[in-house]
Amino acid sequence: MISKFFVRCVAVFFLSFQLAAAPEFTEDYPERYTVVKGDTLWDISERFLKSPWLWPEVWHANPQVANPHLIYPGDVIGLIYIDGQPRITTLKEGPNNGVKKLSPQVRSTPIETAIPTIPLDAIASFLSTNRIVTAEELEAAPYILSGKEDHLITGAGDQVFARGDVKGENSVGVFRKSEQYVDPDSKEFLGLEAKSIATAEVDAVQGEVITLTVQRSSEELRIGDRVLPTDDRVINSTFTPSKPDGDIRGKMIAVESGVGNIGQYNVVVVNRGAREGIKEGNVLAVYKSGGIVRDPYTQERIELPSERAGLMMIFRVFDKLSYGLILRANRPLKIMDEVRTP
Repeated sequence: MISKFFVRCVAVFFLSFQLAAAPEFTEDYPERYTVVKGDTLWDISERFLKSPWLWPEVWHANPQVANPHLIYPGDVIGLIYIDGQPRITTLKEGPNNGVKKLSPQVRSTPIETAIPTIPLDAIASFLSTNRIVTAEELEAAPYILSGKEDHLITGAGDQVFARGDVKGENSVGVFRKSEQYVDPDSKEFLGLEAKSIATAEVDAVQGEVITLTVQRSSEELRIGDRVLPTDDRVINSTFTPSKPDGDIRGKMIAVESGVGNIGQYNVVVVNRGAREGIKEGNVLAVYKSGGIVRDPYTQERIELPSERAGLMMIFRVFDKLSYGLILRANRPLKIMDEVRTP
């Protein structure tokens, strides 16, 4: 028969474990914080928590607030206790909080936009345009033949001709082959980045020849650029910081613009994706290699331990790759630095 003393010991053990595992608050966290325009959820999380990715564990969605999971400029955020546990919640709504108000004269006030999780201007083009495809997908896609009146280079407002099958699409994107990504360790082909050049409307299809009108272009279109259907996915800009479900270990294998040193708000490519369990909003710690030294007595080459040097958040996930944004860098980071579950 199990004694009451044993049951009490087990209960104390599990209570101690829960308390030890609870998110830690920063020493100088504010009792009240008023959200201002330009804030991000990550900024606010760092004000309260030592591990900002544990935000979902302490956020209390007040059901009386119009949009309980969104935070707006003017909202007052603060700490409360529920069943003895600390929770962060919206104590007071901002002036509009996402509601459009009309006066009798039908004069509208601006709609306040919920604050993003991370700076959207740093990742905008990667959210809505660039994509990872297979080499076969790109090779099979229609391609630009010529501009109107044999112009070799065209841009917004011009008509162009392409060859292939747009499969009934009315709107398409024009893409250019960019980086090929290969796993640095296994040498597996991970994907091909298709760089967005333009969007276009399909004016006519005659056999294999497609007439397009360019609506928007970031670069001049060239003969051979590929035509792909527009991405109909819902663009997510309100990620929730989270810890990956499993033990993730990977590497940063590329960086936007190919800069040498990687710092805060650089976009990087990670050689892990949906098949490894990566999800949008996952936070990963970045580790720098400790380097190789030679033992002075045995002459052996010894690898020193890696050191944690930064944090990043995944904002777009493909099957074998992900795009991430560096949120914190304690020192300059580089390609091939390791990323892990924090």
